[in-house]
Amino acid sequence: MSHSFRVSSTHNLAYQLDSEYSIQLNRWFLKPISAWPGTSTGLAGKILSRGIQFVCHSLIAFTVVPCALYIIFEPNVYLKLKAFGPMIHWIMGGANYCSLLSRSYEIRKCVDHMRADWRYVGNTHDREVMLQNAKFGRFVCTFCAVFMQGGVCSYSIITTLTSSIVRIGNVTITTHQLPCPFYTGLVDTRYSPANEIVIVFQLLSTVIVNTVTVGACSLAAVFATHACGQLNILMMRLDELVDGKESEHKATRQKLAAIVEHHLRVLSFVSQIETFMNQICLVELMGCTINICMLGYYTITEWKLHDTKNLLTYFTIFVAKSCNVFIYCYIAEILMDQCQKIGEMAYMTEWYRLHHKIALDLILIISRSNAVIKITAGKMIQLSIATFGDVSLFNNFNINTFL
Repeated sequence: MSHSFRVSSTHNLAYQLDSEYSIQLNRWFLKPISAWPGTSTGLAGKILSRGIQFVCHSLIAFTVVPCALYIIFEPNVYLKLKAFGPMIHWIMGGANYCSLLSRSYEIRKCVDHMRADWRYVGNTHDREVMLQNAKFGRFVCTFCAVFMQGGVCSYSIITTLTSSIVRIGNVTITTHQLPCPFYTGLVDTRYSPANEIVIVFQLLSTVIVNTVTVGACSLAAVFATHACGQLNILMMRLDELVDGKESEHKATRQKLAAIVEHHLRVLSFVSQIETFMNQICLVELMGCTINICMLGYYTITEWKLHDTKNLLTYFTIFVAKSCNVFIYCYIAEILMDQCQKIGEMAYMTEWYRLHHKIALDLILIISRSNAVIKITAGKMIQLSIATFGDVSLFNNFNINTFL
């Protein structure tokens, strides 16, 4: 344990409840799909976990592979494009699911880091600051779950409830539409019960893919808000570095040492967030951008049909995808701003009242704060509000091109 936590004389007696409060929604989202680290204990638990993961991978593949074959062999270009958007969504979910499973160790380290922070909260005011940030993290999780699950699931349910008339030779039959097109060379889904079976599997796959998306976004939100809470506490420590009277040189140096170690600990946590999030952010940024473009195309091509049901569904998914990109960009922006504010706060302290050697040490804090750890998409694109603006401009340009 770092020195900044060992010097705290007050331990948070309710740290288990507080820690559970901050990560509770994440566990609810990820545990059913066996993506929550540390859920498999013992041989039976590991077998069950691997079984759930196999079922999830199989359901995603059951949707993606036939859809890809449909796109390859379908001669109608419009129907190809119509199937491309849903397939991208399922591919995104499968890629992020693999990322969550492969980064299980990094996620566990972040969760353990948070629990340690909650355990060694210095005082009641610090705990209130952390709870306020945890509450905001839970709000972002709920917001993402409602829009993501609501948007895509509503599209899938509305699609399956929509009947279509198919003519096969001299016979006309009524069948339910599939959320994601299926290559009839594998199974002819126009007939019952194959149609109903495929619909059930695709709906289950929809829930899994949406849960992966919501779980990944909620992890990023909770970890980022926790880091912001720790940075807020750090700024309060800097503000208290120089008290109302001339402090003893030794006591002030101990305070500064605790601040430096706390600062490095928070930066280490932010670095861990970037390590396991950069792949997920890349998939989300690219996938959501493509889906938003396709939604614009679908809306334009179907506008003349005046199908209010489809248009409303497209708009809901558009809002969900846009909010998803915004959440990633927003949490990256606030993390970067909070890290930079540490340097500003160090300069704004009454450093001129400190011993000259201690005042010089503040330069190291300012210098380290200027080297901000940035949340990126695949270590290629820095996420920020400006990035979200670029994505919006790109999508508007594509929609205007279609028009």
